[in-house]
This record gives sequence, C-alpha cells and structure tokens, in this order.
Amino acid sequence: MKPSKLLSILLSLALALFFLSAAIAVPILCRPFYYHQIDALDLPETTGWSEETIRGAYDEVMDYLVFGAPFGTGELRWSESGQAHFADCRTLFRLDFVLLGVSAAVLAVLAVLYRRGKLAFHRFCGRSPAFWAAAGLSAVFLLAAVWAVIDFTSLFTAFHHVFFPGKTNWVFDWRTDEIILILPEIFWAKTGALVLALCLGGLWLTALTAWQLRKRRQTA
Repeated sequence: MKPSKLLSILLSLALALFFLSAAIAVPILCRPFYYHQIDALDLPETTGWSEETIRGAYDEVMDYLVFGAPFGTGELRWSESGQAHFADCRTLFRLDFVLLGVSAAVLAVLAVLYRRGKLAFHRFCGRSPAFWAAAGLSAVFLLAAVWAVIDFTSLFTAFHHVFFPGKTNWVFDWRTDEIILILPEIFWAKTGALVLALCLGGLWLTALTAWQLRKRRQTA
C-alpha cells in the first residue's frame, strides 16, 4: 500500500490538536492546580481575603464556565461586563472540549485502520507524523516563550486580541470585578507553562515511541 501524504498531514494535525486541547483541559478541570497557587502566590496576604473566600469565588466561576451553573464570584463583586467576558471564555472552553473529542475520535479511527492494514502514512524527510506534530508546535511555543520572556504583558494582550476580537471587556477593573485580584498575571504564566509542558511532553513522548517501534520492526 502506497503511503498517503494527505493522511500523514491529517495525523500530524490530529495529534497536535489532541495534545494541545488535552493540555488546556488539564488546568480547567484540575482545580487543585489553582488551589496550590493560593498559598504559592500569597493571595490571602495580597488580597486580604481568606483562602475559603478565594476558593469559593474561583469554584463558582469555574462551575459557570465548565458546567453552565449560574454566574457568580462568591463573595467578590462582579459587573455585567465581567460576566460577558466569562461568557466568551465559556464558549472557548467548550470549543476546546469539542476539539479534544473530535481529535481523539480521528486518532482512534486512524489507529484502527492502520492496525488493520487499511492505510499507511508517508514519512516526510523520513520522520513520523508524530515528529512533525511535535516539531511544529515546539516552534510555535518557542516563539511564544521568547515573547513571554521579553514582554509577557504584550503576549497576554495579543492573545486576548486574537481570541476576543473587537472586545475590551477582558480588561478588568478590580474595583468592579474583584475576581481579577485572585487571577494575577503570574498565575496565567504558570498555567501557560503547564500547558506547554504537558502538550510538548506528550507529543515528543509519542514521537519517541513511534521511532522506537519503527526501529524495533526494522531490526526484527
């Protein structure tokens, strides 16, 4: 069977989307990651609110974003503008979950067909689709990491312009939307680092596994 270039590209894209969307889903669904930041970032001391109050505000927002519960920020003040921004975020969260499910389904179908000998993947420059998925996202993340080191605020602003085009409600006023005080920039930087580590770690592990399996077959 002639290896397919188109299917190889599809596999690379599906792998990249799967690991990226899965990595993004981790901090969304794993609340202990945020709970750990409460003490690590000294949020009770810097905000004047107790850990219980901070957790309550975060949990209520996440219940809205993930489960569609009524919007609220616990004991903290919020505005209509702030709620509108979180509504936009909820749409992006759901999009991430959809991409995760779709990419997982595509990978499952490709894996079954490959195991049954129904298709073969072209190896561009002798490299597996997993390698190119990892290399492509690594290049993108490397550029983003350099940008973040140089000016994280600029990267943060550009990110919001891309994903919330034409809107400014993501610029919170802490006096009307106190939730922003418990979600400082350093928290988002740590979240980005976690996503990067999980995504690239999973992709490069997959690429390494594919390389080892091919090498084993060639020497068998």
